[in-house]
Amino acid sequence: MVQTAFLGDVVLTTPLLRVLAARHGPLDVVTTPAAAPLLETHAAVRRVIPYDKRGADRGRAGLAALARRLAETQYEVAYLPHRSLRSALLAFRARIPSRIGFRDGWRLLYTESRPRPATGHEVDRLLALAPDPRAIRTPSIGLTADDHGAAARFVEDEGLGAELVAVAPGSIWGTKRWPHYAGLAARLADGHAIVVVGGADDAGLANAIVGSVRAAGGRAASACGRLALRESAALIARAKLLVTNDSAPLHFAQAVGTPTVALFGPTLAAFGFGPLNPGDRVVEMTDLDCRPCSRHGPASCPLKHHRCLRDLPVDRVMAAIEETGALRRRH
Repeated sequence: MVQTAFLGDVVLTTPLLRVLAARHGPLDVVTTPAAAPLLETHAAVRRVIPYDKRGADRGRAGLAALARRLAETQYEVAYLPHRSLRSALLAFRARIPSRIGFRDGWRLLYTESRPRPATGHEVDRLLALAPDPRAIRTPSIGLTADDHGAAARFVEDEGLGAELVAVAPGSIWGTKRWPHYAGLAARLADGHAIVVVGGADDAGLANAIVGSVRAAGGRAASACGRLALRESAALIARAKLLVTNDSAPLHFAQAVGTPTVALFGPTLAAFGFGPLNPGDRVVEMTDLDCRPCSRHGPASCPLKHHRCLRDLPVDRVMAAIEETGALRRRH
């Protein structure tokens, strides 16, 4: 398989990987170096082949070199769920005799193209590449004992305890970031410790949230940039709830079974990237004519007001959290 999309997309491909592994045995997967840790311990994956398409392997020379490596292995079939020209060319130039992709991709480079549903969740659209009525739709991450151990040590070292709520304020797309996490975290801090998850680039957002919680007399810590990807997923697995933007941690939570409240601004949950669990909640503004403004969310609001998330109040998010029932004490 060639899947070099964003981290969340890679996680959403794991149900398809399980179906294909049941047919063929564990697969070799070409993916980005950033996503490689999400797949290298997965039961459906035999080997991860990193493709640094924007770095060391960028351009025609990098693609040609990897294609030669793949050709040496003499693969019989390639599955191409990512509808990119680069992925299609890679399999074509590797001379893989059977190349299966979606009809709305690069059909001239495939030997077989299959219809991709226009609607529904992205998991179901991906599964259409290899339909199986027995397919389990839930994404999965192959967390190890070491991953769980690192998360447990982090919680213990920070003195957070068991009543843990995770928040994920970051996104590579600037307009997907809800600006009110600090206020929400301060409200949640009465009875729950707050942990902020994300990458090193989210440290500034995390510091503001941690400071707000501590000013309210609560316990909080930032894991941003301090834990590896799977360790962060293991930390989310320890939380009673995750509140997140439309970003990769949402899909991590689905994979580890943590109740989720997802906040959508410039994009729509109807695009197919919302939570899968019926008990989870999506919070979004439904009365703005400017939504959606793009498929991914631009770096800044085209209309300069960012009302889709700026006007989304903490009270609405608190109500959605209550609806999940995840934080109700059980006797």
